[in-house]
Amino acid sequence: MGVLTVSSRELNQDVGRAKRAAEEGPVVITDRGRPAHVLLSWAEYRRLSGGPRNLAAVLAAPSLSDIPFEPEKLGLKAREVEFY
Repeated sequence: MGVLTVSSRELNQDVGRAKRAAEEGPVVITDRGRPAHVLLSWAEYRRLSGGPRNLAAVLAAPSLSDIPFEPEKLGLKAREVEFY
C-alpha cells in the first residue's frame, strides 16, 4: 500500500486516477506544495474510523468505565428571591 501525492491541479485534471489510486492506499493532495487533504477509499476510512457509532454504543463501551471522572463541585448556593 503506497502513498501517492498529487497537487490540487493534478487532481482536478484527473479525478479518476486519484480515485483508482485511493483503492490501493491513501492519496495525499497538496495545495501550494504542502499536504492539505488525504483521499481514502470508503473501506479504508471505515477501518480507520472504527465504523459507525452512536451515543448508546459509545456510552456502553467497557473502556469508558476505566476513565476516572469526578467532576468538581461548584458550590452553588440558593439565594432568596424578592417579588415586588
